[in-house]
Amino acid sequence: MFNGNKRDDRPASPAQTNGRGRGMFSVIGPDMAVTGDVRATADLHIDGSIEGDVYCGNLVQGPESRIVGGVTAETARIAGTIEGSVHVKHLTVERSAKIVGDLEYQDITIENGGHVDGRLKRTGGEAAATGPRAVPDVAQEEAA
Repeated sequence: MFNGNKRDDRPASPAQTNGRGRGMFSVIGPDMAVTGDVRATADLHIDGSIEGDVYCGNLVQGPESRIVGGVTAETARIAGTIEGSVHVKHLTVERSAKIVGDLEYQDITIENGGHVDGRLKRTGGEAAATGPRAVPDVAQEEAA
């Protein structure tokens, strides 16, 4: 029964199989208020409030949460309030979201009702400027 050689048949957690912690996620619950920067090597789910900058791989922000500070992430799904700049590659602004600050992104989805009060800047836009959606230069069309 208490044999030290007993085999553990439980599956390994993602943290156990991947030493850097990827595959895990951290949660700041609705009853938590954090003052200061938050850095997560894993994915981060925020339902509480943060007064400080947030740095993480993937961010999911709940509809009742609030961040007063900047957000830097690989991907972000925003449903709450952010007062600060947002720098992400892939951004989804849900209908309950309110962002007051500038956004930098590679691609963005804003659901109907999502509120953004700030400048939007697409990064990595070299392909976008030459792609099929590029607006033709009026001076070149008149010369033709």
